[in-house]
Amino acid sequence: MKKLMLMLLISSVLVSCKINQLYLNVIEPAPVTLSQQIKKAGVINRSVPTDETRILDVLDKALSLEGVNLDKDGAEQAINGLSAELLNNKRFDDVRTLTDIDFRTPSLMGIFPVPLSWEIVSKVCREKGVDALFALEYYDTDTKLRYSTRDKGDKEVLGIKIPGIVHQADMETIVKTGWRIYDPINRVVADEYHHVQSVVFSGTGVTPLVAVAGLIGRKDAIKEVSSKAGHGYALRLIPYELRVMRDYFVKGTNNFKIAKRKAQVGKWNEAGELWEQETTNPKRKVAGRATYNMAIINEINGNLDTALAWAQKAWEYYKIRQALRYVDILENRMVKTDILIEQQQR
Repeated sequence: MKKLMLMLLISSVLVSCKINQLYLNVIEPAPVTLSQQIKKAGVINRSVPTDETRILDVLDKALSLEGVNLDKDGAEQAINGLSAELLNNKRFDDVRTLTDIDFRTPSLMGIFPVPLSWEIVSKVCREKGVDALFALEYYDTDTKLRYSTRDKGDKEVLGIKIPGIVHQADMETIVKTGWRIYDPINRVVADEYHHVQSVVFSGTGVTPLVAVAGLIGRKDAIKEVSSKAGHGYALRLIPYELRVMRDYFVKGTNNFKIAKRKAQVGKWNEAGELWEQETTNPKRKVAGRATYNMAIINEINGNLDTALAWAQKAWEYYKIRQALRYVDILENRMVKTDILIEQQQR
């Protein structure tokens, strides 16, 4: 057993010695792609309960310790946050919050309602002069209160020992929002997204009432979280930066050692020149590693087609194990790059 463990340890050391890791910042396409024809956005609130479900809504608020108008105010903040962030998006010529239309939904407690009919969506877009509808489909808060005590130690008053008890109230509010984007041009729901965030407050005091009274600022905090939920949803239309890790070979010949040091000081192109020299090395293992590294340097320089060709060669001709997985990574990046180009066209 000890011999086996020693062999595993040696193996891991050898792997770490022949390979280094680098980090790249790559641009990922936005999670949501909209038609280029959509230039004007309308924002609607469907989270208001219908008359038929209003009684259930009131009961839900009572059972979950929700404050007066908490859902109404929170939903308004979510809508405002969405509208503000959409206005910052250069792809839209105009963003309109459609507050003069009474949209209601029979859905309660964080469940998506039935989508709007395309007849309604098209009519609203036509009458309001917008190309698509961004809808807050539901907004719900669920609040729970936990109460506890802890011993603070005895306290002496006028020679009498009085037990010191601290009362603590912990209140957690879960804010749930559901969003859809209606594209009437192509008659598709371009996105359906559910977001959940928890807000926790604590208060302490010498009595339970004093502890609960310490739960101040709850409503303002929930409104702020709701606004951020709206901002966050609008960002699903924006490409974002992602940090990724890549492996590259640093052992094989003296050129690999020099290239390793050049890479460590940021001279990647000079390192690439040394790797390219080794792609014709008579030793297959060395040539294979150099071929794989050529894929890495080309990805660093943004040449994905060339990087893919090198990675494929590293696997097909030299069976470099890392190259096969790298081929999949590069092919995936190329697909995402095409989506990114489409998203950046207005």
